[in-house]
Amino acid sequence: MQHAIESGDHLAVQAGTGTGKSLAYLIPSIRHAMTSKGAVVVSTATIALQRQLVDRDLPRLAAALAPHLPHEPAFAILKGRRNYLCRYKASAGWPDEEQDQLFDPREVNATGRMVQRIQEWANETDTGDRDELVPGVNEQAWRQFSVSARECLGAMRCPNGAECFAELARARAGESDVVVTNHALLAIDAMEDFPLLPEHEVVVVDEAHELVDRVTSVVSGELSETMVSVAVRRVGKLIEQHLADRLMEAGEDLKALLAAAPAGRLDDLPEVLGMTLALIRDAAWACITALGPRGGDKDDPEGAGLRKAAFTSLDEVHDTAQRMLDAFGHATEVDRAEVVWLEDGTDRRPPLLRVAPLTVAGMLRDKLFGDRTVILTSATLALGGAFDGLARQWGLGAGGGRAEPSRDAARGDADDTADTGGTGDTAGTDDAAGTGARDGERGNGGRRARGNGDKAAGKGTRSRSGWTGLDVGSPFDHPRSGILYVAKHLPQPGRDGLPEAYIEEITELIEAAGGRTLGLFSSMRAARAATEALRDRLSVPLLCQGDDSTMLLVKQFAEDEPTCLFGTLSLWQGVDVPGPSLRLVIIDRIPFPRPDDPLSSARQRHVAAKGGNGFMSVAATHAALLLAQGAGRLLRSQHDKGVVAVLDPRLSTARYAGFLRDSLPPFWPTEDPAKVRSALKRLGAS
Repeated sequence: MQHAIESGDHLAVQAGTGTGKSLAYLIPSIRHAMTSKGAVVVSTATIALQRQLVDRDLPRLAAALAPHLPHEPAFAILKGRRNYLCRYKASAGWPDEEQDQLFDPREVNATGRMVQRIQEWANETDTGDRDELVPGVNEQAWRQFSVSARECLGAMRCPNGAECFAELARARAGESDVVVTNHALLAIDAMEDFPLLPEHEVVVVDEAHELVDRVTSVVSGELSETMVSVAVRRVGKLIEQHLADRLMEAGEDLKALLAAAPAGRLDDLPEVLGMTLALIRDAAWACITALGPRGGDKDDPEGAGLRKAAFTSLDEVHDTAQRMLDAFGHATEVDRAEVVWLEDGTDRRPPLLRVAPLTVAGMLRDKLFGDRTVILTSATLALGGAFDGLARQWGLGAGGGRAEPSRDAARGDADDTADTGGTGDTAGTDDAAGTGARDGERGNGGRRARGNGDKAAGKGTRSRSGWTGLDVGSPFDHPRSGILYVAKHLPQPGRDGLPEAYIEEITELIEAAGGRTLGLFSSMRAARAATEALRDRLSVPLLCQGDDSTMLLVKQFAEDEPTCLFGTLSLWQGVDVPGPSLRLVIIDRIPFPRPDDPLSSARQRHVAAKGGNGFMSVAATHAALLLAQGAGRLLRSQHDKGVVAVLDPRLSTARYAGFLRDSLPPFWPTEDPAKVRSALKRLGAS
């Protein structure tokens, strides 16, 4: 990383669990901040990692390094404005939005009690940071006390600007050497005209495998009748009634249209939808024009709040309607830049239209990577053994180096590598979970970055595109600690739920493991179906995501060894359970995106139109990333051992199987169910 900072090249580093990557990037970050004018920004995808950095890693480093530096390193955490309590809104100075509320705060109900608790906390808090309000509150209650960056009046105009929590957090960040933030705020800072983060030359993006999805979420838009109604209510008393009524009628037309239309991607713009979007756009613009000049109410703080809220809602409605109209009418698929789709409503919200870019590569290349050095790190970046797939999604292009296993044994044939221990049907008996790699084949668990013919282990390769890829490996000896079992004998998964053969296979594996199983399913429907089918067959406790909060379920799973936990997406990436409570990870199928997923399918088609392989670039890359994350749940400490069982036979038989398997840790591979059950029983006995 120090070399990357000095050379100005970007750096992508794959570093497995337990390699100490946080310390590896924090130390050079502090050094650089001490010798330059700007801070170093560290961006993460999860609150858990932010808290780890701010509450544990940075305080320890600051204390340890202080005697050797000009001053003790300072650090701060900075979040989006909505994460901080707004004193102006909390003091009732904000416009009365009672009609926007889906509840009456005076009612004695759960949300009303949350509102009361926020009001009490507002008089005590020193930071206004939502995450410090424990227990937490729902979004419905919190939004009565927070504003977005676009809604904010600004510190100079707001009556409470001098004591604004968000501004105080920005001030602390501006005086810090290291600023910890999240991917969403990093993206907004890079892409908007107004800076949110302090001046910086270096960015560290941890959990970088999440970057594209988080940025896509930030730059996506949505439009619904509810959004139009909010805009009408906010502007209604400030302009002539007939202008507000015109916008309300256009919103009602949209509501009727969306209620009758089928959900899904819109490849062409239906005439009636185009007319409705144009009506909404024009009516919103008429309201904006009627409001008069922006910032023309400096001497009227309460009026400024009313007008700012109205402008914010109207701008969003107008700009999103125009953006959706602009998404259509291109001559060829190659020219298309965005995709629009209709999403079904739920009990809590009506149907809505969404719009998202087909790629964020250009935005990232120009706005994030253009004028700063970026270090990207995660446990899963080298998909298919190379960094190129994610690098293209980041806008960096290919060519930064290919990661290769440091030993062939990890991918060898089971018959060639298995130490049978004299039994003839087991792969190792004492020091591994049946992995049986010979001593002579053991390596350091690392991978080599290859480029321009350089195959030296641990070395990155400078590329013409200005970035380097480096896989520093893992402290775990994967072939001796874990098995990758692919159930090749099972039928391919279908759309009609889990086949009975899958249920039987899961039953046998869990019984052999004595419980201790994390079941990762491609959908909540599959997770619930497996739970219902297995609770009567198994004698061990079985939890399913949704039975309670995910945090409490994971805690219960970790504390009671025989317990099994089944779930979906958040468990693929969010579970850290070292020790004997987790010996078996079951993955029901390769986690490709749904064929009818509007954004994924549109991106695949767009890549294909430009001459690429849409399936491999989008669907297979998505699946490889999730598979690697899911398999990474197994080994969380040096003493962990176990099995990753993939029930989908396509991981052995499909033409893309090699790419997916090269994305996984180098576990000892087998397709023999008897060997796997035997290994799990030995682990249970030990």
